[in-house]
Amino acid sequence: MIPDLAPSQLVARPADGAASPGDVGRAGVIVVGPGGASERADRVVIEEPLEIRACGPGQGPVSVAVTMRTPGDDAELGVGFLFTEGLIRPDDEVVAGRDQTSGRSGGACNVVHIALSRPFDGSALKRNFFATSSCGLCGKATLDQVAVRCPPVGPGPVVGRSIIVGLPDALRGAQEVFDRTGGLHAAGLFDAGGRLIALREDVGRHNAVDKLVGRAFLGGDLPLVGRILLVSGRTSFEILQKAAVAGLPIVCAVSAPSSLAISVADRLGITLIGFLRGPTFNIYTHPGRVDPNG
Repeated sequence: MIPDLAPSQLVARPADGAASPGDVGRAGVIVVGPGGASERADRVVIEEPLEIRACGPGQGPVSVAVTMRTPGDDAELGVGFLFTEGLIRPDDEVVAGRDQTSGRSGGACNVVHIALSRPFDGSALKRNFFATSSCGLCGKATLDQVAVRCPPVGPGPVVGRSIIVGLPDALRGAQEVFDRTGGLHAAGLFDAGGRLIALREDVGRHNAVDKLVGRAFLGGDLPLVGRILLVSGRTSFEILQKAAVAGLPIVCAVSAPSSLAISVADRLGITLIGFLRGPTFNIYTHPGRVDPNG
């Protein structure tokens, strides 16, 4: 018989709002196996809301969006989101990204303020965000919207098969939080030689990509013309849209792409690779950047 448990108690991150990519909680679980059921504590990834606000000189902060994410690298996430959604330009100067925690409806709401050196145009928020491939919007309208916002990516490098098949192991080996919880997606940025440049983890794979793009924005590294993006799981329209805005020529995933992701990659010149597992993978678009014998 399965024992009764008291409600699980999550050990949240510090009350001062300090964020760390290693934030995890603990929950009481019942483990059921051939020998019966037993109770133990389990590590779980923390998921909390983040409100992204932006402002320019002399402006009050404008609320842009709320996303569910894993705490950590919040300023990068905020900047990456603003950039990949077309709300700031590559030449915009980000003066500061400030994290704060404020009480709301009896709970904690995490907020990041992105301060710009020029006025923030809040009217751009009136457009619809194409947030997920399940939003019910027309595929053609979605593609047209992306094409207006960014040109096709540049030529990019030609990468050998041996480099590509080694990317998942490099990504997996660097996923510290996944090792502790098993509950996170990852996005990794690699150079053409297969060297891992940066890794971000999050409960949402689109958030992990935004964190990488925000990192590149703040470091002055955009566009990412010579880089490779690898994401855990599948690739959706949203991932390809963000990659296109960042200028990434090659996007890889360990699982399948959606039909709209393939259409975006084809239209905007991105080499899209899926089912990257073991020694094999599928190339869906623009195969000229892959040397199958390399």
